[in-house]
Amino acid sequence: MTSIWEYANPKKFMQTSGRFLPWIAGLAALCMVGGLIWGFFFTPNDYKQGSTVKILFIHVPSAMIAINGWGMMLVASLIWVVRRHHVSALAAKAAAPVGMVMTLVALITGAIWGEPMWGTWWAWDPRLTSFLILFLFYLGYIALWQAIDNPDTAADLTSVLCMVGSVFAFLSRFAVDFWNQGLHQGASISLDGRDDMANVFLFPLLTCMLGWVLFFLTLVLLRTRTEIRARRLKALIARERMG
Repeated sequence: MTSIWEYANPKKFMQTSGRFLPWIAGLAALCMVGGLIWGFFFTPNDYKQGSTVKILFIHVPSAMIAINGWGMMLVASLIWVVRRHHVSALAAKAAAPVGMVMTLVALITGAIWGEPMWGTWWAWDPRLTSFLILFLFYLGYIALWQAIDNPDTAADLTSVLCMVGSVFAFLSRFAVDFWNQGLHQGASISLDGRDDMANVFLFPLLTCMLGWVLFFLTLVLLRTRTEIRARRLKALIARERMG
């Protein structure tokens, strides 16, 4: 049986990702467009929130990706620290800007949704505050990669930062469960089967979530492939100068 670590080889990664990338991108587009059309045009208005509730088809998937994107970066960073596979470090680096944008989208859509529901664009709610801190960690992670010339040193330091930031990613997900006070409602979907959402909203939301996950995967693969090519080009330029 082929070891999973074989795909940490840049050449193997490029071959495999190039083969599957068009299919992942196509399925992502199909699920995202189909889910958004289904959610915005073929679901009824909520009896309390009216049409405002439909922003959940953007807000919930983007928030999910923002949190789990950092989790993916944490796993990739740990692989780098333990096994020193460069592809994992580059994958974490590639995921950071995507996760940062997703976090920003979640913050903006949350504010748009919150103003008519809560009467304010922002509140220092535990989940909102931890989410804002997570956004700042994304910015710091990206800045740290840019500030250090040596790629291995940058990978080491950003891995440490990623581990620290994971605390706020965890709090962003479970803050409502830890603190009963706050404006933000509980999770829209849970694994215990107690989903407080009608199927007419649940099914298009699940479609959107699948689409956003595949969209995130598409962008991370594209950016990781770009990082590998940039690393190869830099090595070739250095070799030419030495020769």
